[in-house]
Amino acid sequence: MNLINKLSFIFLWLFLFTGCKAEFENGVSDIDSWDMADEFEPTMVHPGVLHTNEDCEHIRQMIEEQKEPYYTTYQELIKEPKASAEYSIQGPFEIIARDGTYANTKGKAESDFDAIYLNAVMWMITQDPAHAQRSLELMLAYAEVLKDIDGNDTALMAGLEGIKIVYALEMLSHTYDKISETDIQKVNDMLRNVFLPVWEEFYNTNPYTNGNWGLHVTKSYMAAAILWDDVDMYKKCVNFYLYGNDNGTISHYIDGDTGQCQESGRDQQHTILGLGALSAICELAWKQGNDLYSAYENRVLLGYEYTVKYNLGYDVPFKTWTDVTGKYCKWDVISKETKDKNGGVDTERGNCWQPVFYMVYNHYVNRKGLSMPYTAELLGTYQELEYDGGHPSYGPLLFNDLK
Repeated sequence: MNLINKLSFIFLWLFLFTGCKAEFENGVSDIDSWDMADEFEPTMVHPGVLHTNEDCEHIRQMIEEQKEPYYTTYQELIKEPKASAEYSIQGPFEIIARDGTYANTKGKAESDFDAIYLNAVMWMITQDPAHAQRSLELMLAYAEVLKDIDGNDTALMAGLEGIKIVYALEMLSHTYDKISETDIQKVNDMLRNVFLPVWEEFYNTNPYTNGNWGLHVTKSYMAAAILWDDVDMYKKCVNFYLYGNDNGTISHYIDGDTGQCQESGRDQQHTILGLGALSAICELAWKQGNDLYSAYENRVLLGYEYTVKYNLGYDVPFKTWTDVTGKYCKWDVISKETKDKNGGVDTERGNCWQPVFYMVYNHYVNRKGLSMPYTAELLGTYQELEYDGGHPSYGPLLFNDLK
Protein backbone atom coordinates (compact mmCIF):
# COMPACT_ATOMS: atom_id res chain seq x y z
CA MET A 1 0.00 0.00 0.00
CA ASN A 2 1.58 3.33 -1.07
CA LEU A 3 1.69 6.40 1.18
CA ILE A 4 -1.34 8.06 -0.43
CA ASN A 5 -3.47 4.95 -0.05
CA LYS A 6 -2.32 4.54 3.53
CA LEU A 7 -3.28 8.10 4.35
CA SER A 8 -6.66 7.68 2.65
CA PHE A 9 -7.34 4.54 4.64
CA ILE A 10 -6.40 6.24 7.91
CA PHE A 11 -8.62 9.23 7.12
CA LEU A 12 -11.57 6.97 6.33
CA TRP A 13 -11.07 5.01 9.54
CA LEU A 14 -10.91 8.18 11.62
CA PHE A 15 -14.05 9.51 9.95
CA LEU A 16 -16.06 6.38 10.56
CA PHE A 17 -15.11 6.03 14.19
CA THR A 18 -14.60 9.61 15.34
CA GLY A 19 -16.23 11.75 12.67
CA CYS A 20 -19.70 11.32 14.12
CA LYS A 21 -18.71 13.09 17.30
CA ALA A 22 -17.08 15.94 15.40
CA GLU A 23 -20.13 16.43 13.19
CA PHE A 24 -22.31 16.81 16.27
CA GLU A 25 -19.97 18.71 18.56
CA ASN A 26 -22.44 21.61 18.79
CA GLY A 27 -25.32 19.30 19.55
CA VAL A 28 -27.14 19.73 16.25
CA SER A 29 -27.94 16.52 14.40
CA ASP A 30 -27.11 17.52 10.82
CA ILE A 31 -28.25 14.12 9.63
CA ASP A 32 -29.44 15.36 6.23
CA SER A 33 -25.83 15.77 5.10
CA TRP A 34 -24.70 12.30 6.15
CA ASP A 35 -24.18 9.35 3.83
CA MET A 36 -23.20 6.84 6.50
CA ALA A 37 -26.46 4.90 6.24
CA ASP A 38 -25.91 4.05 2.59
CA GLU A 39 -25.41 0.39 3.47
CA PHE A 40 -28.95 0.31 4.92
CA GLU A 41 -30.95 0.05 1.72
CA PRO A 42 -34.62 -0.70 2.55
CA THR A 43 -36.53 -3.17 0.42
CA MET A 44 -39.72 -1.12 0.80
CA VAL A 45 -41.85 -4.24 1.10
CA HIS A 46 -45.55 -3.49 1.67
CA PRO A 47 -47.21 -3.88 4.02
CA GLY A 48 -44.00 -3.40 5.91
CA VAL A 49 -44.65 -1.38 9.06
CA LEU A 50 -44.05 -3.98 11.79
CA HIS A 51 -45.97 -6.68 9.87
CA THR A 52 -45.55 -8.12 6.39
CA ASN A 53 -48.05 -10.31 4.54
CA GLU A 54 -46.07 -13.34 5.69
CA ASP A 55 -46.45 -12.21 9.31
CA CYS A 56 -50.18 -11.68 8.86
CA GLU A 57 -50.65 -15.17 7.46
CA HIS A 58 -48.65 -16.68 10.31
CA ILE A 59 -50.74 -14.89 12.95
CA ARG A 60 -54.02 -15.91 11.28
CA GLN A 61 -52.91 -19.53 11.06
CA MET A 62 -51.95 -19.66 14.74
CA ILE A 63 -55.36 -18.32 15.75
CA GLU A 64 -57.19 -20.67 13.41
CA GLU A 65 -55.32 -23.62 14.95
CA GLN A 66 -55.88 -22.18 18.43
CA LYS A 67 -52.19 -22.39 19.19
CA GLU A 68 -50.89 -20.92 22.43
CA PRO A 69 -49.99 -18.34 23.51
CA TYR A 70 -51.47 -16.76 20.39
CA TYR A 71 -55.06 -17.80 20.98
CA THR A 72 -55.31 -16.70 24.60
CA THR A 73 -53.76 -13.36 23.72
CA TYR A 74 -56.20 -12.93 20.84
CA GLN A 75 -59.10 -13.49 23.25
CA GLU A 76 -57.77 -10.61 25.34
CA LEU A 77 -57.37 -8.39 22.29
CA ILE A 78 -60.99 -8.79 21.23
CA LYS A 79 -62.11 -7.77 24.74
CA GLU A 80 -60.38 -4.40 24.35
CA PRO A 81 -63.09 -1.78 23.66
CA LYS A 82 -60.77 0.25 21.42
CA ALA A 83 -60.33 -2.80 19.17
CA SER A 84 -64.05 -2.91 18.47
CA ALA A 85 -65.54 -1.89 15.14
CA GLU A 86 -68.24 -0.23 17.26
CA TYR A 87 -65.79 2.12 18.95
CA SER A 88 -67.27 5.62 19.43
CA ILE A 89 -64.95 8.44 18.44
CA GLN A 90 -64.16 10.97 21.19
CA GLY A 91 -62.83 13.67 18.87
CA PRO A 92 -61.76 14.74 16.37
CA PHE A 93 -59.92 17.83 17.53
CA GLU A 94 -58.41 20.71 15.61
CA ILE A 95 -55.49 20.91 18.06
CA ILE A 96 -54.20 18.09 20.25
CA ALA A 97 -51.74 18.23 23.16
CA ARG A 98 -50.41 16.33 26.14
CA ASP A 99 -50.23 19.46 28.31
CA GLY A 100 -51.00 23.17 28.32
CA THR A 101 -54.09 24.87 26.91
CA TYR A 102 -55.33 21.81 25.01
CA ALA A 103 -54.41 19.17 27.59
CA ASN A 104 -58.06 18.14 27.77
CA THR A 105 -57.66 16.51 24.35
CA LYS A 106 -54.88 14.16 25.44
CA GLY A 107 -56.79 11.13 26.68
CA LYS A 108 -59.55 11.37 24.09
CA ALA A 109 -57.24 11.81 21.10
CA GLU A 110 -54.95 9.02 22.29
CA SER A 111 -57.95 6.74 22.65
CA ASP A 112 -59.05 7.52 19.09
CA PHE A 113 -55.56 6.86 17.74
CA ASP A 114 -55.45 3.59 19.69
CA ALA A 115 -58.72 2.59 18.02
CA ILE A 116 -57.30 3.45 14.60
CA TYR A 117 -54.35 1.15 15.24
CA LEU A 118 -56.22 -1.67 16.96
CA ASN A 119 -58.97 -1.83 14.36
CA ALA A 120 -56.28 -2.06 11.68
CA VAL A 121 -54.75 -4.95 13.65
CA MET A 122 -58.14 -6.62 13.91
CA TRP A 123 -58.65 -6.20 10.17
CA MET A 124 -55.25 -7.72 9.54
CA ILE A 125 -56.16 -10.75 11.68
CA THR A 126 -59.87 -11.31 10.95
CA GLN A 127 -60.26 -9.79 7.48
CA ASP A 128 -63.59 -8.44 8.73
CA PRO A 129 -64.17 -5.28 6.66
CA ALA A 130 -66.01 -3.66 9.57
CA HIS A 131 -62.68 -3.20 11.33
CA ALA A 132 -60.96 -1.80 8.26
CA GLN A 133 -63.82 0.58 7.68
CA ARG A 134 -63.85 1.79 11.29
CA SER A 135 -60.11 2.39 11.28
CA LEU A 136 -60.45 4.33 8.03
CA GLU A 137 -63.42 6.38 9.28
CA LEU A 138 -61.49 7.42 12.37
CA MET A 139 -58.44 8.41 10.33
CA LEU A 140 -60.53 10.44 7.90
CA ALA A 141 -62.35 12.20 10.74
CA TYR A 142 -59.03 13.50 12.04
CA ALA A 143 -57.70 14.19 8.54
CA GLU A 144 -60.60 16.58 7.98
CA VAL A 145 -60.05 18.51 11.22
CA LEU A 146 -56.60 18.15 12.81
CA LYS A 147 -54.36 21.18 12.24
CA ASP A 148 -51.72 21.20 14.95
CA ILE A 149 -50.00 19.53 17.93
CA ASP A 150 -49.51 21.97 20.81
CA GLY A 151 -47.81 22.16 24.20
CA ASN A 152 -44.38 21.37 25.58
CA ASP A 153 -44.58 17.68 24.66
CA THR A 154 -45.24 18.05 20.95
CA ALA A 155 -42.37 15.79 19.87
CA LEU A 156 -43.32 13.07 22.32
CA MET A 157 -46.98 13.16 21.29
CA ALA A 158 -46.11 13.08 17.60
CA GLY A 159 -43.74 10.18 18.25
CA LEU A 160 -46.08 8.12 20.38
CA GLU A 161 -49.22 8.65 18.30
CA GLY A 162 -47.92 9.03 14.76
CA ILE A 163 -47.00 5.39 14.25
CA LYS A 164 -50.54 4.27 15.10
CA ILE A 165 -51.92 6.20 12.14
CA VAL A 166 -49.03 5.19 9.89
CA TYR A 167 -49.47 1.49 10.73
CA ALA A 168 -53.18 1.65 9.95
CA LEU A 169 -52.76 3.52 6.66
CA GLU A 170 -49.94 1.19 5.58
CA MET A 171 -52.00 -1.91 6.36
CA LEU A 172 -55.23 -0.68 4.80
CA SER A 173 -53.68 0.87 1.68
CA HIS A 174 -52.07 -2.46 0.77
CA THR A 175 -54.73 -4.93 1.91
CA TYR A 176 -58.16 -3.22 1.91
CA ASP A 177 -59.61 -2.67 -1.56
CA LYS A 178 -62.34 -0.30 -0.36
CA ILE A 179 -59.89 2.46 0.53
CA SER A 180 -59.68 5.05 -2.25
CA GLU A 181 -56.70 7.06 -3.45
CA THR A 182 -58.53 10.15 -2.21
CA ASP A 183 -58.81 8.63 1.27
CA ILE A 184 -55.13 7.73 1.27
CA GLN A 185 -54.16 11.23 0.17
CA LYS A 186 -56.24 12.86 2.90
CA VAL A 187 -54.59 10.87 5.67
CA ASN A 188 -51.16 11.33 4.12
CA ASP A 189 -51.74 15.09 4.00
CA MET A 190 -52.52 15.09 7.71
CA LEU A 191 -49.36 13.15 8.48
CA ARG A 192 -47.24 15.41 6.32
CA ASN A 193 -48.78 18.69 7.49
CA VAL A 194 -49.23 17.98 11.20
CA PHE A 195 -46.88 15.18 12.31
CA LEU A 196 -43.91 15.41 9.95
CA PRO A 197 -43.01 19.03 10.82
CA VAL A 198 -42.85 18.10 14.51
CA TRP A 199 -40.57 15.14 13.84
CA GLU A 200 -38.33 17.27 11.63
CA GLU A 201 -38.19 20.07 14.18
CA PHE A 202 -37.04 17.61 16.83
CA TYR A 203 -34.17 16.42 14.62
CA ASN A 204 -33.17 20.01 13.81
CA THR A 205 -33.11 21.19 17.44
CA ASN A 206 -30.23 20.92 19.90
CA PRO A 207 -30.76 17.85 22.13
CA TYR A 208 -32.95 18.74 25.10
CA THR A 209 -34.87 15.66 26.24
CA ASN A 210 -34.46 12.31 27.92
CA GLY A 211 -33.85 9.53 25.45
CA ASN A 212 -37.30 8.03 25.11
CA TRP A 213 -38.44 11.14 23.18
CA GLY A 214 -35.95 10.75 20.35
CA LEU A 215 -36.58 7.03 20.17
CA HIS A 216 -40.33 7.49 19.76
CA VAL A 217 -39.84 10.22 17.17
CA THR A 218 -37.51 7.92 15.21
CA LYS A 219 -39.97 5.04 15.49
CA SER A 220 -42.74 7.06 13.85
CA TYR A 221 -40.40 8.74 11.39
CA MET A 222 -39.09 5.42 10.11
CA ALA A 223 -42.61 4.01 9.82
CA ALA A 224 -43.67 7.04 7.75
CA ALA A 225 -40.62 6.67 5.53
CA ILE A 226 -41.72 3.11 4.75
CA LEU A 227 -45.29 4.22 4.12
CA TRP A 228 -44.09 6.87 1.67
CA ASP A 229 -41.33 4.79 0.01
CA ASP A 230 -38.94 7.56 0.98
CA VAL A 231 -35.48 6.00 1.04
CA ASP A 232 -33.69 9.22 1.96
CA MET A 233 -36.02 9.77 4.88
CA TYR A 234 -35.48 6.16 6.01
CA LYS A 235 -31.69 6.54 5.89
CA LYS A 236 -31.92 9.83 7.72
CA CYS A 237 -33.43 8.24 10.79
CA VAL A 238 -31.04 5.28 10.57
CA ASN A 239 -28.23 7.84 10.70
CA PHE A 240 -29.81 9.46 13.73
CA TYR A 241 -30.34 6.14 15.48
CA LEU A 242 -26.77 4.96 14.92
CA TYR A 243 -24.73 8.15 14.99
CA GLY A 244 -26.81 11.09 16.26
CA ASN A 245 -25.92 13.25 19.25
CA ASP A 246 -29.06 12.78 21.30
CA ASN A 247 -30.06 10.75 24.34
CA GLY A 248 -32.46 8.93 22.01
CA THR A 249 -29.84 7.03 20.02
CA ILE A 250 -28.64 3.50 20.57
CA SER A 251 -25.13 4.45 21.71
CA HIS A 252 -26.32 7.23 24.02
CA TYR A 253 -29.26 5.37 25.52
CA ILE A 254 -27.59 2.09 26.52
CA ASP A 255 -24.14 1.67 28.07
CA GLY A 256 -22.07 -0.80 26.08
CA ASP A 257 -20.37 -2.33 29.11
CA THR A 258 -23.25 -2.94 31.49
CA GLY A 259 -26.53 -2.27 29.68
CA GLN A 260 -27.45 0.57 32.03
CA CYS A 261 -29.86 2.94 30.31
CA GLN A 262 -29.80 6.72 30.22
CA GLU A 263 -33.06 6.84 32.20
CA SER A 264 -32.26 4.02 34.66
CA GLY A 265 -31.63 6.58 37.39
CA ARG A 266 -34.80 8.48 36.53
CA ASP A 267 -37.44 5.76 36.84
CA GLN A 268 -38.10 2.31 35.48
CA GLN A 269 -41.29 3.25 33.64
CA HIS A 270 -39.55 5.69 31.32
CA THR A 271 -36.62 3.33 30.87
CA ILE A 272 -38.89 0.55 29.65
CA LEU A 273 -40.80 3.06 27.52
CA GLY A 274 -37.52 3.87 25.79
CA LEU A 275 -36.55 0.22 25.39
CA GLY A 276 -39.90 -0.51 23.76
CA ALA A 277 -39.24 2.19 21.16
CA LEU A 278 -35.76 0.79 20.53
CA SER A 279 -37.09 -2.66 19.70
CA ALA A 280 -39.84 -1.20 17.49
CA ILE A 281 -37.24 0.74 15.47
CA CYS A 282 -35.19 -2.42 15.05
CA GLU A 283 -38.24 -4.46 14.03
CA LEU A 284 -39.29 -1.87 11.47
CA ALA A 285 -35.82 -1.99 9.95
CA TRP A 286 -35.72 -5.79 10.06
CA LYS A 287 -38.89 -5.97 7.96
CA GLN A 288 -37.09 -3.77 5.42
CA GLY A 289 -34.10 -6.08 5.23
CA ASN A 290 -31.83 -4.15 7.62
CA ASP A 291 -30.39 -5.41 10.89
CA LEU A 292 -30.29 -2.66 13.51
CA TYR A 293 -30.76 -5.18 16.31
CA SER A 294 -27.10 -6.18 16.02
CA ALA A 295 -25.78 -2.60 16.13
CA TYR A 296 -23.04 -1.95 18.69
CA GLU A 297 -22.72 -5.66 19.49
CA ASN A 298 -26.42 -6.31 20.18
CA ARG A 299 -26.70 -3.27 22.43
CA VAL A 300 -30.51 -3.49 22.60
CA LEU A 301 -30.27 -7.00 24.09
CA LEU A 302 -27.85 -5.69 26.71
CA GLY A 303 -30.19 -2.87 27.74
CA TYR A 304 -33.17 -5.16 28.03
CA GLU A 305 -31.34 -7.75 30.10
CA TYR A 306 -29.91 -5.13 32.48
CA THR A 307 -33.32 -3.56 33.08
CA VAL A 308 -35.20 -6.83 33.44
CA LYS A 309 -32.54 -8.26 35.73
CA TYR A 310 -32.81 -5.29 38.06
CA ASN A 311 -36.60 -5.36 38.10
CA LEU A 312 -36.61 -9.08 38.86
CA GLY A 313 -34.73 -8.27 42.07
CA TYR A 314 -31.12 -8.96 41.12
CA ASP A 315 -28.24 -6.58 41.75
CA VAL A 316 -26.86 -4.61 38.80
CA PRO A 317 -23.99 -2.11 38.54
CA PHE A 318 -24.84 1.58 38.34
CA LYS A 319 -22.85 4.70 37.57
CA THR A 320 -23.90 8.33 37.41
CA TRP A 321 -24.65 9.00 33.77
CA THR A 322 -23.27 11.96 31.84
CA ASP A 323 -26.02 12.57 29.33
CA VAL A 324 -25.89 14.45 26.02
CA THR A 325 -27.86 17.48 27.22
CA GLY A 326 -26.04 17.92 30.53
CA LYS A 327 -29.41 18.25 32.27
CA TYR A 328 -29.91 14.68 33.44
CA CYS A 329 -26.59 13.87 35.12
CA LYS A 330 -27.53 13.97 38.82
CA TRP A 331 -29.02 10.51 39.34
CA ASP A 332 -26.50 8.79 41.58
CA VAL A 333 -28.51 5.60 42.29
CA ILE A 334 -30.67 3.39 40.13
CA SER A 335 -34.35 4.23 40.51
CA LYS A 336 -36.52 1.95 42.61
CA GLU A 337 -39.20 4.34 43.86
CA THR A 338 -41.25 7.11 42.33
CA LYS A 339 -43.66 9.68 43.71
CA ASP A 340 -47.30 9.13 42.96
CA LYS A 341 -49.79 11.87 42.08
CA ASN A 342 -50.60 12.47 45.75
CA GLY A 343 -46.97 12.94 46.78
CA GLY A 344 -46.64 9.47 48.24
CA VAL A 345 -43.95 6.98 47.25
CA ASP A 346 -44.60 3.90 45.14
CA THR A 347 -42.17 1.05 44.82
CA GLU A 348 -41.73 0.80 41.07
CA ARG A 349 -39.02 -1.84 40.96
CA GLY A 350 -40.65 -4.99 39.63
CA ASN A 351 -44.02 -3.24 39.25
CA CYS A 352 -43.48 -1.37 36.03
CA TRP A 353 -43.77 -3.97 33.28
CA GLN A 354 -45.01 -2.87 29.87
CA PRO A 355 -45.79 -5.07 26.84
CA VAL A 356 -42.44 -4.67 25.08
CA PHE A 357 -40.60 -7.96 25.63
CA TYR A 358 -41.89 -10.54 23.14
CA MET A 359 -40.76 -8.55 20.11
CA VAL A 360 -37.16 -8.30 21.23
CA TYR A 361 -37.10 -11.83 22.67
CA ASN A 362 -38.44 -13.20 19.38
CA HIS A 363 -35.57 -11.63 17.51
CA TYR A 364 -32.59 -12.44 19.68
CA VAL A 365 -33.70 -15.86 20.89
CA ASN A 366 -36.03 -17.28 18.23
CA ARG A 367 -34.43 -15.74 15.16
CA LYS A 368 -30.81 -15.58 16.25
CA GLY A 369 -30.48 -18.27 18.88
CA LEU A 370 -28.95 -15.92 21.44
CA SER A 371 -29.60 -16.02 25.17
CA MET A 372 -31.78 -13.63 27.17
CA PRO A 373 -32.03 -15.51 30.50
CA TYR A 374 -33.58 -12.69 32.54
CA THR A 375 -36.13 -11.80 29.88
CA ALA A 376 -36.95 -15.51 29.60
CA GLU A 377 -37.49 -15.62 33.35
CA LEU A 378 -39.81 -12.63 33.13
CA LEU A 379 -41.86 -14.09 30.30
CA GLY A 380 -42.44 -17.16 32.40
CA THR A 381 -44.85 -15.09 34.49
CA TYR A 382 -45.56 -11.86 32.58
CA GLN A 383 -47.62 -12.60 29.48
CA GLU A 384 -48.27 -9.19 27.85
CA LEU A 385 -52.01 -9.71 27.64
CA GLU A 386 -52.86 -6.03 28.08
CA TYR A 387 -52.84 -3.06 25.72
CA ASP A 388 -50.52 -0.11 26.36
CA GLY A 389 -50.92 2.84 24.03
CA GLY A 390 -47.19 3.55 24.10
CA HIS A 391 -46.39 0.23 22.39
CA PRO A 392 -47.81 -2.15 19.75
CA SER A 393 -48.57 -4.59 22.62
CA TYR A 394 -50.03 -8.13 22.55
CA GLY A 395 -46.58 -9.58 21.90
CA PRO A 396 -47.51 -13.28 22.34
CA LEU A 397 -49.88 -12.84 19.41
CA LEU A 398 -48.35 -10.16 17.19
CA PHE A 399 -44.60 -10.64 17.61
CA ASN A 400 -44.13 -14.28 18.46
CA ASP A 401 -42.04 -16.57 16.25
CA LEU A 402 -42.04 -14.10 13.34
CA LYS A 403 -39.37 -14.59 10.67
